[in-house]
Amino acid sequence: MSGPLPAELVLCAVQLDIVWEDPPANYARAEALLAPVMPPPGSLIVLPEMFATGFSQNVTATVEPEHGPTATWLRDLALRSGCAVLGGLVRPGLEDGAMGRNELVVYAPDGAELARYQKIRTFRYTREFQHYERGRQISLFEWGGFRICPLICYDLRFPELFRRGVSLGAQMFIVIASWPAVREDHWVTLLRARAIENLAYVLGVNRAGSDPYLDYPGRTILIDPHGTVIADAGAEEITLTAPVRHDVVEDWRREFPALMDICLDEV
Repeated sequence: MSGPLPAELVLCAVQLDIVWEDPPANYARAEALLAPVMPPPGSLIVLPEMFATGFSQNVTATVEPEHGPTATWLRDLALRSGCAVLGGLVRPGLEDGAMGRNELVVYAPDGAELARYQKIRTFRYTREFQHYERGRQISLFEWGGFRICPLICYDLRFPELFRRGVSLGAQMFIVIASWPAVREDHWVTLLRARAIENLAYVLGVNRAGSDPYLDYPGRTILIDPHGTVIADAGAEEITLTAPVRHDVVEDWRREFPALMDICLDEV
């Protein structure tokens, strides 16, 4: 990054009640939730895991080609809003054409792809691993003065993934999810733990409402590097907006230099 860093970055997290396996309805729903907010140019807009369809194991209904309708909608939103946009989608598997890849993609306001990440830990409890191939690599991108590491849902339970990100310079983690209400307390507790142990901002963006199988608590939350919840969306459909400052991360890491004691060969 060149030039002076911006004083703060505005995060806009879209917490929507996803319509099951209906991408056009979900694009419209997200647009309606964003319209009242009017995020300032340069913000970062974030949508949940598989926001276009819900967390369906029906790969035929979720998978899209390389530049399919969800990627096109996300890119168009970035172009129209002047913001970076991050959202979850599904692409065809590389190892098995019958499987998919549960991914997220980030677009810049000029339409360029800033990052793409494939979920590394697929959810064994729901047999996600039988429908979606596991990713292998952490991905980071830079936006608004931050080095950001995005992850997906079940990844949250694996602190070693976050250690990989922080070893590469991550100052913020974004976790997009379809995290069910039955484990709501785990969601909040683990997000706070990841912020505390990595001395980083953590934004968890979850869906609200229900699908044919599960209820979802919402609880999109932003946590600062001290582990304090500074914004909580609650249970309803909403776009949560909040500013973050890179000096908060830098000052705390300087005062409390625990990251200097990480053994990188263990990450």
